[in-house]
Amino acid sequence: MSKLINYYNQFDEWGRLDREPIEFQVNWHYIKKYMPRIGCVLDNGAGPGKYSMQLAKEGYKVTLTDLTPKLVEIAKIKVIEFGLEEQFEGLYAADARELKMIKDEQFDGALMLGPMYHLQVEQDRIKAVKELYRVTKKNGIVFVAFMPRVRHIFTSLLSPENWKPNDNMDNIIQFAKSGCFNHADEGRFTNAYYFNIEDINPFMETQGFESLQLISSNVGSILNNDSWNYWREKGEQEIEKIIDLIKEKATDPYVLGMSSHLLYIGRKK
Repeated sequence: MSKLINYYNQFDEWGRLDREPIEFQVNWHYIKKYMPRIGCVLDNGAGPGKYSMQLAKEGYKVTLTDLTPKLVEIAKIKVIEFGLEEQFEGLYAADARELKMIKDEQFDGALMLGPMYHLQVEQDRIKAVKELYRVTKKNGIVFVAFMPRVRHIFTSLLSPENWKPNDNMDNIIQFAKSGCFNHADEGRFTNAYYFNIEDINPFMETQGFESLQLISSNVGSILNNDSWNYWREKGEQEIEKIIDLIKEKATDPYVLGMSSHLLYIGRKK
């Protein structure tokens, strides 16, 4: 995990969600739709806490965890900056596979929007989801982010120089089988795991969750800068219409493979 921590130590995750606001807006739309109106919430693998801060502003009692100590420290600064100290019950540097500081059935809702990107061994993925199950109350709602394998196959074909070693077909074919991606260039997104879309619901259901929805968090990522610039020149109302359309189409199963990220929504049985 050291390479992973080093990557997130130098990566601006808070800024990423500012640069890619549609992902945050789509996820937040569905989090608000399904999350209990009040209660205690876990943001597991929270990074610097973009979602945690929003949840706290909405009145939830929030516990934040992340693997990278530096990001937890940034989150602590954000809590003070936004005056949200009373809403946070703990901020911990912790591995999603072993949440030792958290008791059983503590949360009415739980987010896990990062850990499943980086657990390349199946047993580790199972451990993380079992921990999520353990700390969530019965009938609690969970939100788990995944990356679709098919999208990264075509991203590699589109920009092979940017996704080494997926700059030749043998490696792309191997990735299509394994879902594991380790960037050849130092300091780039690495130690990643991409799911086959059809495996996500059964995987979560095997661990004791009832599947409620699987959505495309960011199908807008298929649009390049020229496309966005065109629509921005049309005015803010056009951008708002695009975002509303993307939110509406997020539940369409036929566009799941177009999105860079997916959001699984389930209930603990």
